[in-house]
Amino acid sequence: MTPPRTSLILGTAGHIDHGKTSLVEALTGVDTDRLAEEKRRGITIELGFARFAPAEGYSFGIVDVPGHEGFVRTMVAGATGMDIVLLVVAADEGVMPQTREHLAIVKLLGVAGLVVAITKADLVDAEWLELVTEEVQEVLEDTDYRAAEIIPTSVHTGAGLEELSAALVRSAALARERSVDDLARLPVDRVFAMEGAGTVVTGTLWSGRVTRGSTVRILPRGEEARVRAVQVHGVQVEGANVGERTALALTGVAVRRGLVARGDVVVTDRSWSPSWMLTVELHALEGSGWRLEHGQRVRLHLGTVEVMSRVALFGMEELAPGPGAPAQLRLEAPVVARCGDRFVVRSYSPVTTIAGGVVLEPMPPKRKRLSGRERDALGGLARGGTGALRGAAVLAGWRGLEEEMLGVRAGWGGGAPGTLGKELWRLDGVLFDAGVVAEGEAKLLRAVRRYHALQSLAEGAPLAVLRAALPSHAHARLADGVAARLERAGRLVIEGKIARLPKFTAVLSPEEEELSQRLLGVLAEAGLQGPATSELEELVSGHPRTAAVLAFLAAEGRILLLGDTYWVTTAALNQAVNRVVAELGGEEGLGPADFRRVLPVTRKHLIPILAHFDALGVTQRLDSGRRVAASLT
Repeated sequence: MTPPRTSLILGTAGHIDHGKTSLVEALTGVDTDRLAEEKRRGITIELGFARFAPAEGYSFGIVDVPGHEGFVRTMVAGATGMDIVLLVVAADEGVMPQTREHLAIVKLLGVAGLVVAITKADLVDAEWLELVTEEVQEVLEDTDYRAAEIIPTSVHTGAGLEELSAALVRSAALARERSVDDLARLPVDRVFAMEGAGTVVTGTLWSGRVTRGSTVRILPRGEEARVRAVQVHGVQVEGANVGERTALALTGVAVRRGLVARGDVVVTDRSWSPSWMLTVELHALEGSGWRLEHGQRVRLHLGTVEVMSRVALFGMEELAPGPGAPAQLRLEAPVVARCGDRFVVRSYSPVTTIAGGVVLEPMPPKRKRLSGRERDALGGLARGGTGALRGAAVLAGWRGLEEEMLGVRAGWGGGAPGTLGKELWRLDGVLFDAGVVAEGEAKLLRAVRRYHALQSLAEGAPLAVLRAALPSHAHARLADGVAARLERAGRLVIEGKIARLPKFTAVLSPEEEELSQRLLGVLAEAGLQGPATSELEELVSGHPRTAAVLAFLAAEGRILLLGDTYWVTTAALNQAVNRVVAELGGEEGLGPADFRRVLPVTRKHLIPILAHFDALGVTQRLDSGRRVAASLT
């Protein structure tokens, strides 16, 4: 058995007047019918709340939801986020239509644990009670709750209440684990003003922790507010944890202007964003008599909000009951969701529950069709865990998935993952799918090979060429990261801002070798008064490889471009250095005329030659003129 959770969300479900509220009061001593109309009509209209601690280490926040058909919307708001459901069936009436609809909603929302309380057992005889128990078992037989405990009870005699409490404790082992380290999110189900506290919002904290004094955002508007005070089940506390019934006293401009309402979501992390579209795994409800059609207008219930939306199916015109399928919901108002959230879909008219499912992409691009790769990725998101990480990274593609977004886009709680395995790669806090990385490596290597083929005399491809090899929408650092990865694997050599294949060496082709000899001959004849690139191209009849061959000869150190203008041979320059040192070594205050006596060149050639000598340290430019080194050693 798993360790007990500090706080679990326990929701009631069942037909109107089957005794849900009375049963909660018998268990907790709290009457959850708080509205005057509820008292007058004897039914629950709004959600009611109570704390229930049946055993040491076990604490339940009970959400008492309405049973009347007209209040199913409120029931959905209460059921979403539940850990365990207490399904209530009256012994004198048995299973009723709303019993079945509530059970369907519970199934669609993926609530793990369920316990059945047969209430009003004191009103029927043993034979009738046995028949009702069998009826409940038949209803549960084809569900994941077939092994649920069924406990006959009576709030008047107290029969079965202890057994029911024990059964609820046992069901706690089925509850999914939720961490206070997860992203905080509080769907708002009530907003009211309280003297001395100001505006108060209430809800069940779905995830994370909210503390007094913290700054929160109110979505979908995005306005900020500060938490003045925190209460859990009416008790003032420093902070509320996941699963606890929470009231927050808020202050801020948006709060003062009354811009907070039921259906809003209070969050603390910047990774949350409202969305006008959701990619989901959609399941049509069996037994509803409905099929979901492409383009159908429906009511989406997610948390405490109801939003009208259109169903967009991929590659089909309708979705029949049975296995689910990926789809998109195009919303008429923004919602706040994360991967893994459960939802319910009700028909536009007449209003009845017809479908439900799980959110896969909370902020997706608009899709009209799915590739096989995208479909597999959505399947990974539906499975959760590391499969969701991989799926979210695949769908993020070249942009990558920032680790700070994992909580929302992959439903990942509790910080960044440790070991990623072979399917994911981390680069500066961004996760990339291994398939994207492999494709990126192939693109970079292909770009380098192509550059070698086109620029065979260049040392390698500039890194800018590699960056341009990836799609324009790729993450800004992906190309450099993949290049470094290739270098570590010995598949690429990076020297400064140049990349080349490990075995690549620049070699002149026979045609280029002939051209190089012609160019060297021209330069040797020109001596120190070498021609510019354009003049050389004219002398070799505009050969298309002239610039490449010149760059190759320069890289080999056989020629040099002086002043970015004139080409000379290295041999001619070396001879000039020796001559200048031999004839002017040790002298100071020398001007251009002094050097022209040793080097008979035009003034336009002399200036870049002297600049080259300065760079070599052969000469030094002083206020009084240049000084020549006494020797070359």
